[in-house]
Amino acid sequence: MLSLTANPPARPTPVEDIAAALGKLTPLQGLTLEERLWLAEHCEELVAEPGEVLFEEGSPAERMVFMLKGDIHVYRQRSGGGPLGLFIGRTQPITGLLPFSRMKTYGGQGVAVTRVWALLIDKQLFPDMLEAIPSMGQRTVSVMMDRVREVTRIEQQAEKLSALGKLAGNLAHELNNPASAAQRAAGGLIGELQANRANRHRMVNLCLTQEQVGQLEEWEQRVLTHGPVHGETATEALEHEEALREWLIALPCDTAWEVAPPLADQGVTIKDLEDLHAVLSAEATCVTLQYFVRYLRARLSVDTLVNSTSRIFDLISAIKDYSNMDRAALQEVDVSAGLDATVQMLNSRLDGVTVVREYEPDLPCINAYSGELNLVWMALIENSLEAMDGTAEAGRLRLVCRMEGDLLLVEVHDNGRGIPSDLKDRIFEPFFTTKAPGKGLGLGLDNAMRIIHMHRGMLGVKSEPGDTCFKVRLPFEQFQAY
Repeated sequence: MLSLTANPPARPTPVEDIAAALGKLTPLQGLTLEERLWLAEHCEELVAEPGEVLFEEGSPAERMVFMLKGDIHVYRQRSGGGPLGLFIGRTQPITGLLPFSRMKTYGGQGVAVTRVWALLIDKQLFPDMLEAIPSMGQRTVSVMMDRVREVTRIEQQAEKLSALGKLAGNLAHELNNPASAAQRAAGGLIGELQANRANRHRMVNLCLTQEQVGQLEEWEQRVLTHGPVHGETATEALEHEEALREWLIALPCDTAWEVAPPLADQGVTIKDLEDLHAVLSAEATCVTLQYFVRYLRARLSVDTLVNSTSRIFDLISAIKDYSNMDRAALQEVDVSAGLDATVQMLNSRLDGVTVVREYEPDLPCINAYSGELNLVWMALIENSLEAMDGTAEAGRLRLVCRMEGDLLLVEVHDNGRGIPSDLKDRIFEPFFTTKAPGKGLGLGLDNAMRIIHMHRGMLGVKSEPGDTCFKVRLPFEQFQAY
């Protein structure tokens, strides 16, 4: 039964009025009055109030529907029993099962949004309808093609949104580490500045002579040239720090626990401290060292800030290169740079994966749509990463970019599980996927194939367990390709 909560009207509408309403439907314009009367006499009339259900997802599709008035929304149940997701906003004037269609069940739940007035014609009457109205075959085929295009467009949009979500997740993961480091460094820098500000009067009250100031500057410069300590074992580093702490406690210095670790990291020795104490009093030595270690920590925070913000800038540059912001659609494209930008976007998924780049030097740019090509690289590299996920051996992604005659050859290799031979001919089909429900729509490789064809190129694959290679061949000047 098609209708679940919708019902026939309490008083049937005259067939003349139904025929007049059918004449207003765009796909049926041009039908004679006799043809429209035939439909009115053989169809079942249906009305539904807002919120009422016309058909359920998965229920048998056995009737063609003429939408005379009103709108319905079609919802598709998400995998895993989640909330209903909007699939199609407004139906076509003719929907449901169509002649020559292979549709078996409804792809979603149809719910009336406004008051709906519809006509239903059972599939058993399709031969009689096509005999009585010969043009209905062409009209319904046209509707079916429009419906396929609309569903494909929606699914492709969903695939792009899914790719955008993955890209946003990867970018957020990559930005999180440098942003957090910059935040911590800025907080530490503020703390050191505040500590030195609170202690500035003690430094002024030392009343150092000009000679002492010069000797202090020489001492600091000598210590700074030591650089951070490298090569010490953990035990040696701990013993070094403890020796400095004991010397400072004996000085005495009331902040020995704070001063000793930075001095040890900088490579300051007991002799360095004794050289400083030979110039300054015990109090002056303690105050000077407090200022000095705060400088060391502040400099470390500044270095962290510079490195973190530089990493953020590199990521932003990569995403701009990937998305080709502020650039014309058709441009001179450095394909190897596009591959690198795509890899950087996927960096958070490369743990345990070795990336090998084999780029022929001085490759010329190609004339292409860079943003579209980056979608191809994203689809192929993601496919390789998913193929390597869960395999026993370490992942290895090899990217090749070189000349091959008059074409540019790009290869994406992986050592993943491979593509079964019985599926190799189907992986480029739209909506074909081996992923679990809800994990993918099966449009990634289909989109890649369409984009490569748009560039007058070729895309193929060779695969066996442990060695899969996607090959892309592109002309340098696509408008001179043929």
